[in-house]
Amino acid sequence: MLIRKEHTDTSCLLGIWKMEESREELLKYFPEHLHPEAVAYTDSIRSRRRSIEWLSTRAMLFVLLNESKIIEYHPDGQPYLSDHSYHISISHTKEHAAILLHDSSRVGIDIEERSERVKKIASKFISEREYIDPSKKVIHQLLHWSAKESLFKLMNERGVDFKKHLHVHPFTPLKRGIMNATETKTDSSRTFRVQYEVHDEYVLTWCSGNGVAP
Repeated sequence: MLIRKEHTDTSCLLGIWKMEESREELLKYFPEHLHPEAVAYTDSIRSRRRSIEWLSTRAMLFVLLNESKIIEYHPDGQPYLSDHSYHISISHTKEHAAILLHDSSRVGIDIEERSERVKKIASKFISEREYIDPSKKVIHQLLHWSAKESLFKLMNERGVDFKKHLHVHPFTPLKRGIMNATETKTDSSRTFRVQYEVHDEYVLTWCSGNGVAP
């Protein structure tokens, strides 16, 4: 079920879907000519969760745009629309799916389930130069991870090291806000504006555009 549809202040279209329908319910969102292909593809997926993710993402896209679009994937896994009408980014948790669209700018979105597990891997993606508030450690670490995921998706560059090439500028985590993040993988070394939200079940980050060079 679509629980959020929003046109952001950067002219993106953002959608959040709560994945609670059955396969049969989700298939009703597909136009008749795509129904057989959707059934065949989901029949080939052994994981029920992966099947529901696949269907939910496409159902959400249809509801957001009120028209049918085909999602394809580049060899590196980056999604795109077959008619190239929008740039698209997609993310999932166990219970939610998120989509970000823009008609002319690259986009990146990430949704992460709130969990203490991030503490175990924080040293792999957060550098010594990055600030973590000790009183909000888990949320702050999770927002760093999510922001870097969003930026990585937007960049679409190979060989990106989250700890070495992506740097989140100091910020104090709130319920919602904006952080700046700089990539040093490319020669232009651009800084991006990453929006974030903290919800009871998940955190959400997204970014768009070409960034600002120093």
